[in-house]
Amino acid sequence: MSYLVLARKWRPKTFADVVGQEHVLRALANALESDRVHHAYLFAGTRGVGKTTIARILAKALNCEAGVSAEPCGRCDSCTAIDEGRFVDLIEVDAASRTKVDDTRELLENVQYTPAAGRYKVYLIDEVHMLSRSSFNAFLKTLEEPPAHVKFLLATTDPQKLPVTVLSRCLQFNLKRLPVALIEQRMQQICAAEGIDAEPGALARLARAADGSVRDALSLLDQALAFGGGGLRDADVASLLGTLDRGQVLGLLDAVAAGDANVLLERIAALDEDVPDYERVLDDLATLLQRVAVAQLAGAEAVAGEDGGEILQSLAGRLQPAQVQLYYQVAITSRRDLSLAPEPRLGFEMALLRMLAFRPAPDDAMPKAGAPRRLSQAAARRQQSPPATTASPAAPGGSAAGVADWPALVTDLGLSGALRTLADNCELVEATDEQLHLRLARRNAHLATRRLKERLTERLRERFGAGVKVRLELVEEAGETVADRAARAERERERQMREQLGNDPEVRELVDSFDAELAQESIRPIDAGRGPASD
Repeated sequence: MSYLVLARKWRPKTFADVVGQEHVLRALANALESDRVHHAYLFAGTRGVGKTTIARILAKALNCEAGVSAEPCGRCDSCTAIDEGRFVDLIEVDAASRTKVDDTRELLENVQYTPAAGRYKVYLIDEVHMLSRSSFNAFLKTLEEPPAHVKFLLATTDPQKLPVTVLSRCLQFNLKRLPVALIEQRMQQICAAEGIDAEPGALARLARAADGSVRDALSLLDQALAFGGGGLRDADVASLLGTLDRGQVLGLLDAVAAGDANVLLERIAALDEDVPDYERVLDDLATLLQRVAVAQLAGAEAVAGEDGGEILQSLAGRLQPAQVQLYYQVAITSRRDLSLAPEPRLGFEMALLRMLAFRPAPDDAMPKAGAPRRLSQAAARRQQSPPATTASPAAPGGSAAGVADWPALVTDLGLSGALRTLADNCELVEATDEQLHLRLARRNAHLATRRLKERLTERLRERFGAGVKVRLELVEEAGETVADRAARAERERERQMREQLGNDPEVRELVDSFDAELAQESIRPIDAGRGPASD
């Protein structure tokens, strides 16, 4: 007996077997149970998400000998014939190969005749958007007012190409891409039923590579089984797909975070020995940077259970949030431009070097030509820590009651990242030996996550002792905070810059000569840390 591929062998035969698409299944089941079945349905969605499968199950539900129901019996002659693809009253048409108007007219000539074996004559037209305009015009009248015994089920991957006149005559269902977890769960069920020994990591790789398509996932599963000789091992799947171990990508990101160009180039050279798909590597890099951003803003517990979670947490503490956003932008932009590079390896290498070149740092911390590329620890501290203020914070081990300058205390604690953002937006109301009372405006309540509040309390207790409590109160409007002062100063710099440009003789001459207007909203200080430029 010839081998039947997994995608066909495990194609769902009832609505209960369909993976995902609950919004579609619920609507169809209710229509069948209440006898309110429309004469034309349009199923739209990307490849392999269940458009044709759901249409066939609907045809089976309409023609089951046990009666119209959302749960066809699957045993009668009609159900069996539909499952085997030989039911005479289910007419399946591939619109991609029958695009001409003559094909459509020939198809519609038989619409008037009653079903030969079933209750309804069902026309299943796949890739309906491929029909010509003349074919659509010939189809419109029948689609609007078909005989009572006819149902039209249309499927397409590109509904935008369908005429509005066709869309208005159909009930349209948009099928969604399936999440990775759901595809992985489906493959686990199939592997268990088939007796396949599959490693969880291998299934996870296949589910991610399927890009939301169950059919693609099962096709890849077939390919991986052939590659692995009947077994499914993570290393084999990684080799088949050209993907990398997550640890290798984390190693690249770790070198970028350390600012060490030599180590970074060594790891890229080692990576190149595996001849990877550099577009995929940049995808993986962008994915990891997104998880680092989540760890920074939602707390370390958000990534605690993931592979490499400890490294992600470490990176979240070492990198500024602005750096993570910059690196993410570089990764996705470089992926788009990779085809323009002389070689994929060179384009990938340049993307990571660009991350190093644009890492935010003071002028004296940037490496000079010919100098070692590793940033010194002192430079890294200057990069991550704000400049010290002239105020004197409470001495380590002192009493919390002596705290009068909250901004100076925050600076002295060396807070950074999301924790520094939270502290900068707080106002110190009262400080006693037992408690520090802080206020936070409700508009900034999203900053006060449980993890960040715990970390702020820990840092303050390290300074004032384990007995001190921190009370963070949400109010409608807090007093002026460090963040408010910084924003006010930035607005003042912008105002000065606009005034300076408005009074500049050359600018005024241009305005007068061309009857122009100065776009005030486009004026920004070149370097906010140095104030408005003077020229």
